[in-house]
Amino acid sequence: MPPALHHASADPLGAKFAALADPTRRAILQRLARGETSVKELAAPFEMSLPAVSKHLKVLERAGLIARSRDAQWRPCRIEPDALRDVDDWLEKYRRLWTAGLDRLDKYLAENKE
Repeated sequence: MPPALHHASADPLGAKFAALADPTRRAILQRLARGETSVKELAAPFEMSLPAVSKHLKVLERAGLIARSRDAQWRPCRIEPDALRDVDDWLEKYRRLWTAGLDRLDKYLAENKE
């Protein structure tokens, strides 16, 4: 198991990025953004076994991106609403940097038009 996933509590942001690196896990999160659902329903669009989907869910759960519960035989999964807040906060710093750089480039190009 990659270190970032094994030590999610030591580096929660790293664990989230590691979990988000996989396209299957991103697709699972996209589905859960529409609402709580079962593991079986989550597995339906993928050509993989339920245990394989369950492994993806464990990675997402350890990263704090989803929560699972048990209701008799039903094991609903749901996205954690604030789970991506620290990812977005981290990205926002770079978004401001990129925007400022592009604004300077626009200004430079406008001033140096022929």
